[in-house]
Amino acid sequence: MTTLPGAEWWRTAVIYQIYPRSFADLTGDGIGDLPGITAHLDDLVDLGVDAIWLSPFYRSPQKDAGYDVADYCDVDPLFGSLRDFDDMLAEAHRRGIRVIVDLVPNHSSDQHEWFQQALAAAPGSPERARYMFRDGKGAGGELPPNNWDSVFGGPAWTRIVEADGEPGQWYLHLFDTSQPDFDWTNPEVQGEFRRILRFWLDRGVDGFRVDVAHGLVKAEGLPDYAHPGHEVDAMGGQHGEVPFWGQEGVHEIYRDWHRLLAEYAGDRALCAEAWLPTVAQTALWVRPDEMHQAFNFNYLETGWDAAQLRAVIDESLAAYAAVGAPSTWVLSNHDVVRHASRLALTAENPQGHGIGPDSPGKPIPEVGLRRARAATTLMLALPGSAYLYQGEELGLPEVIDIPGEARQDPTWFRTDGERYGRDGCRVPIPWTADAPAYGFSATGESWLPQPAEWAALARDAQTADPASTLSLYRMLLSARRGRGLGAGAVEWLESAPGVLALRNATVTVFANLGEVPIRRPEGVVLIASGPLDGDFVPVDTTIWLVND
Repeated sequence: MTTLPGAEWWRTAVIYQIYPRSFADLTGDGIGDLPGITAHLDDLVDLGVDAIWLSPFYRSPQKDAGYDVADYCDVDPLFGSLRDFDDMLAEAHRRGIRVIVDLVPNHSSDQHEWFQQALAAAPGSPERARYMFRDGKGAGGELPPNNWDSVFGGPAWTRIVEADGEPGQWYLHLFDTSQPDFDWTNPEVQGEFRRILRFWLDRGVDGFRVDVAHGLVKAEGLPDYAHPGHEVDAMGGQHGEVPFWGQEGVHEIYRDWHRLLAEYAGDRALCAEAWLPTVAQTALWVRPDEMHQAFNFNYLETGWDAAQLRAVIDESLAAYAAVGAPSTWVLSNHDVVRHASRLALTAENPQGHGIGPDSPGKPIPEVGLRRARAATTLMLALPGSAYLYQGEELGLPEVIDIPGEARQDPTWFRTDGERYGRDGCRVPIPWTADAPAYGFSATGESWLPQPAEWAALARDAQTADPASTLSLYRMLLSARRGRGLGAGAVEWLESAPGVLALRNATVTVFANLGEVPIRRPEGVVLIASGPLDGDFVPVDTTIWLVND
C-alpha cells in the first residue's frame, strides 16, 4: 500500500537512536547486543517512540565501535546473529515500531575482503580501484598525495608496503587508518552498495541512516586544502567549501538509492548524516528525488540563546519546506556531547572533541539538566520529525571522568589524549538502580565505566516519579502524537527578550531562555519542563499551554 504524498510516516516520526553496545547486554560480556534490544522493546513502546535507529552491528574489528565494517551483510558475534536481528525486527514491527539501520558507505574496515584484496594486488589493479589509492609525491613517493587531515586527528593518508617489501602507494582514510575510503566513481562500488541496500530491505528494514552522507565524493584531482586551524573540525559543519565534503556528485548517488527504495512498499526512508555549514546546504540532501530526512545539525549546534534559536528554526522551516521535506530536529547523538551537559558549557567545544577532567568550562550538572529538559520540551513542539538519543529520556549527562586507560575512541589515541573524543556520550545506560551495572549487564560488566551517580537516574528509579525526566518525555511524546504537532505549523507569538513563544495546532509554547522569571500566560499548563513558581515561569523552563 502506498501512502499519499505528504503523509509518509517519516515526516512526523519520533525516532529513538539505539547505540547497541551501550543499550542492554543479555550475554553478560559487558557489550550490548541485539537480544538486549528485543528485551526492552516494551520500554520503548511505553516511552512512545515511532521508530528506532540502530548504530552499526555488522561484522567489524571494532576499531571505531563498528563504524569500521568488515561485512555489511552479517551481524558481528558481539551483538548476536542474523536470526537475532530478524527476531528483533519482527518483534519491533509487531509493536508498531519501525526499524532504521545504519549504513556506512564512505569507508570500510581495513579487514574488509575488498581491502585485503587491494593490499595484495598491484598498483592500478581493479582491486585497488575500489578504494582511494594514489602514488605519493616526492622523488620516491615518500610524501602523501595531498595535505588532507583525518577527522580523528593526524594525516588522512597512510602508505602501504607492497608485496615486494618496498614502500608503495598511499590510501585515503578521512577517519582512522583502519577505515579506508571507497572510490565512489567506481561502478563496482556503486553496485555493491545497491546489493547491500537490497539485502536489508528484503529483510524488512524501514530505512537507513547514512553515515558521513556528505563525504562519499571527493573533488577531482584531490587538491590540497588550507583548513582554518589546520584540522577538520565538525566534519565540515563549520566551514565553507571543502574538497572532501558536500561535493555535487554525491547527490546522484542518493537519487539512485531513492529510486531503489521506491521499489519497496512501506515508505522506506533515507536519513543523511551531513554536517554542512548552513541549513540551506543541508536541505539540498532532501530534495524530492534524493534522501527523505537530514539531521538538523545547525539546530543541534545552536547555543542556549532565544534569538539564535528562533533564527535557526525559521531558517529550517523555510529551507526544508522549499524542497517538500520535513525538518529533522535533533539535540544529541553518539558523536556529540550530550545536551544535558553541552547546553551548560562555558567554553568552546568543537564537535568530536568531547569533554574530560581537564576541559575548560565544564558544565554545572543541575543547570545542564534544567536546560536539557527545556530544550527537549521546545524541540518536541516543533513540526517535522525528531530524533532522540538513548538515555536522554533519563536526563543522562556526558560522563567526564573516564580514566585514560578506559577510553576507546580513536580520537583519543590519534591526538595523544589532546581530544577526549566521544566516549563520554557512549557509556552504557542505567536500567535498574540497585542491579549490577545498573541493569545493563547481569554480570556487572560494562565496556565503559558507569558513574556512581547514575543509580539515581536509572529507569526504574524514574518510572513512578511524575517529576522525573522519563515522565516528562513520556508526557511530551504522548501529547505530541495526540495533538498532531508533527504535522502542524509554527506561529510565532509576541514575547519578551530571551523568551520564545509559539503556537502549533492546539498547543502554545513558552520557553524562558532569559535571565529572569516571566509571568505565566493565560491557559492551562499541559506540560512544564520543570517546576513553576506560582504564576511565574522560571529561567531555563519551557511550558506547553492549552485552552481546551
